[in-house]
Amino acid sequence: MRGLSIDNLIFGLDGSELKILLIKHGEGIRMGEWALPGGWIKHEEDLKDAAKRLLKVLTGVEHPYLEQLKTFGKVNRYPAERVVTVAYYALVSADDYALMAGFSASEAGWFNVHDTPHLVFDHQEILDCGIQHLQHQVRHHPVGFNLLPEKFTLLQLQELYEAILDVSLDKPNFRRKIMKMNLLTSCNEKQKGVAHRAANLYRFDEEAYKKLTQQGFTFEV
Repeated sequence: MRGLSIDNLIFGLDGSELKILLIKHGEGIRMGEWALPGGWIKHEEDLKDAAKRLLKVLTGVEHPYLEQLKTFGKVNRYPAERVVTVAYYALVSADDYALMAGFSASEAGWFNVHDTPHLVFDHQEILDCGIQHLQHQVRHHPVGFNLLPEKFTLLQLQELYEAILDVSLDKPNFRRKIMKMNLLTSCNEKQKGVAHRAANLYRFDEEAYKKLTQQGFTFEV
């Protein structure tokens, strides 16, 4: 359906880096340029169904938990005609997905959110909005349940927060705040097979995680 489109912001945690999934246009007026994976909505499609379809056909990625971010509708955001786009986002573990460009995309790849190629149309504005939203979310809701292994160290959790917030956090202060939230449960075991001193392992307390997700909190950095 011309005039209404979808753009997907798929943020991927790759080690200690926050990345964004981009595609290179293989055809059309912006052939050879990088963009957020998206396209036109079919007349009979729900918005979220369109977001999932476009993400899969362009990148090979399937993700069931896309959340609507915002609608972007500046008059001149798209050349030649008026197009309003609805942005969806998700936060995933980047190494969980084998990318496979398809449909109108010639390439698909992960890029550090702070080191992306030039993006088409207003996609940089959409990306900036998504980063700001993600940073707000991590300050007020727990993250990491689907990004970290079942058992993880406090350093891994800190690196997740640092990647999203793009800051270096004081280790003792971060750990004190996290432990005060009663979000974690000790596994009563340490890392194995590491060259450095083995750290204690933790897991999320599922009930506490759900409660904090619903009621929120304030995490000051």
